[in-house]
Amino acid sequence: MSNDVWILGGTGRSAQKIAAELRQRHIEPVLVGRNAERLAAAAGESGRTVVSASIGEIVDEVRRQRPQIVINTIAPFADTAAALIATGVHYIDIANDRAAFSSLFERDAELASAGQTAVTGAGFGVTASESILVKLLEGRPAPTRVRVDMVPSMETEAGKVGESLAASLIGGLAYRDRAAGRLGSRRMRLTLPDGTDVLTASMPLGDGSAAARTSGAPVVIGASSMAPTGAFRFVMPVATALLSIRPLAAFAQRLLARMSVPAAPRPREYSWGHARVEWSDGTVRDGWLRVDDASTFTGIVPAEIARRLLDGSGRPGAFTPTALFGTSLAEACGAEYLPGYVRA
Repeated sequence: MSNDVWILGGTGRSAQKIAAELRQRHIEPVLVGRNAERLAAAAGESGRTVVSASIGEIVDEVRRQRPQIVINTIAPFADTAAALIATGVHYIDIANDRAAFSSLFERDAELASAGQTAVTGAGFGVTASESILVKLLEGRPAPTRVRVDMVPSMETEAGKVGESLAASLIGGLAYRDRAAGRLGSRRMRLTLPDGTDVLTASMPLGDGSAAARTSGAPVVIGASSMAPTGAFRFVMPVATALLSIRPLAAFAQRLLARMSVPAAPRPREYSWGHARVEWSDGTVRDGWLRVDDASTFTGIVPAEIARRLLDGSGRPGAFTPTALFGTSLAEACGAEYLPGYVRA
């Protein structure tokens, strides 16, 4: 199956983790990117590569060679996804920004009619938080309020922030929703199941969009331990106003993507997805999903989805991972549910 799965942005860290997981499933991916030497080194002696300088060239090659699946790690996903989906192949990405989700879900009927599957948010944040949310929603009507928290733990390698994270952060900073709150608001001190504490705050990303779509709740808060909670939050009103100007937001995103980050060890033993759900009758459910390394999980999820699509287990339309394959997908990727339901 050497030509079935293409990974775009093939020399990046996330792409390399996905490629390793695909090989564990006896699928040799085709790595796609700009630098021939780096692609060849990443692919190894038996791997195949496609060198393309732009999304336009990649789209041309996809149309010509017709892989069954493309896994996209190239941001901004709202822009790159549209051209790739137009090729008619099955599509997976690791986006976690609201613009990417909105643009993909708007094409659900079109994708279903074409017999094409597109999966967005195939990474830690969306998969972990939505999976535990769906568990808590089982057997209950639509809730009145939902909060999902992602608490990733992963080793940080020295390097650039990168386009994907920059797009998510700038999109979250510019996002306005009185109920969900701006980036860094809605702070909450959570006690993790291992007894340690962590502070989370609003980080309006794709996991919040997924939670709203899944739950139907009128109030949905998406939060993260990675959200800024210090003095930076006091400049939010000004930053939000400035980033509503599209050229300024694009400039800020490019600048942030080029910034360097230092190496850092994992902050805790596990990564966690958390959800708290409230209903009008006073019922409250609270639960946790435990994951090992968040970046490793972000490699496993797209690989497992690709394997299932190759096996014919998917269905046409636009989905998040859990919406397509249910709560068992996270478990198949190594996660463990720790419900701890609370009933008022």
